Amino acid sequence: MPADHSLVHPSDVRQQRVWDYVSRSPLRSLWNLEGVPAKVVAARTWRAMLADNLLGRAAELGFYFLFALFPTLLSASSILGLAAKSASTFYMRLLEYLALVVPTSALGAVLTTFTETTAHATTGKLTFGLIASVWSASIGVSAIQDSMNIVYKVRDPRSYIHARIAAIGITIVLSVLATLTLTAMLGGDIFSVFVRLRIASPFVGSVVAITGKILAWIAAMGLLALCFAVIYYWAPGVKARRWRWLTPGGAVGILGWVLASLLLRAYLHFFNFYSITYGSLGAVIILLMWFYITGFMLLLGAEINSEIEAAAAEMKLAGRTPSASEPANVPDVNASSLPAGPPGSSVPNSHK
Repeated sequence: MPADHSLVHPSDVRQQRVWDYVSRSPLRSLWNLEGVPAKVVAARTWRAMLADNLLGRAAELGFYFLFALFPTLLSASSILGLAAKSASTFYMRLLEYLALVVPTSALGAVLTTFTETTAHATTGKLTFGLIASVWSASIGVSAIQDSMNIVYKVRDPRSYIHARIAAIGITIVLSVLATLTLTAMLGGDIFSVFVRLRIASPFVGSVVAITGKILAWIAAMGLLALCFAVIYYWAPGVKARRWRWLTPGGAVGILGWVLASLLLRAYLHFFNFYSITYGSLGAVIILLMWFYITGFMLLLGAEINSEIEAAAAEMKLAGRTPSASEPANVPDVNASSLPAGPPGSSVPNSHK
């Protein structure tokens, strides 16, 4: 039976028109907020966060992140172990830099698993591990796609195959960027040691070494921001995309993720009751909690960006003259082209 669009509330029609405009006409930059006060953006983000159930969706992402972690380590260890025995040692050193944000007990479980899988690398494990890791990680990215579609109030126009190919591509790109981020931090330490051995003057050597470390950290933070930018660009199923290197939501997400990770580490350092309560499962639970924080900060950044664009779109549709950098045309959206329910009630097609 065809849907009775006359039952659609006028406010739902207006909201759908706003989100359709956001999907079709993304802003060039989100930093000037298009005249929207920061407190308005904060209030809208808070309401949207509750309406979109970001806490629940972050838990879903945390599960998929944990589900994808160990197959990914299996694949990486198999490839590195077959390529060269020293390569796995190098990758182990890269993983140790995760201790800056990952709680120690959880990282210990990850490193132990990595060591065990590296020691038993075989050709069959290489083939199976590579396929399993890419597929498992892409399922996690598909969950990110679905959550981003909820945040931007859109139905994903991509087919299952198209969405899964995009998820696999994003997975590979993010894997490379994550490895480069850890490599940048390792490179800064190696450069520091090299400089101190080569430069006779202790003062000059210290200055050069510190400068190298600072540059390495800047590069690592830049690569981390690039990870967020890739997700925010490719994950939502919007009709038009605009590349942005760094957004207000991305900045909040990155800073919030770093601070929350450090606070979690501090809390577990002084009040680590998980091992007593859960025994050997404590490390897994802590790791899942860290993934939960990661997923939430990722979605919170996207929510901030989407609400900035929605607030600006509302002002333009209300009659405010668009800025010179934005298109002046407004998409013609009427009730007959809308879904039969409220815009927030439609759930995008799952690609899991």
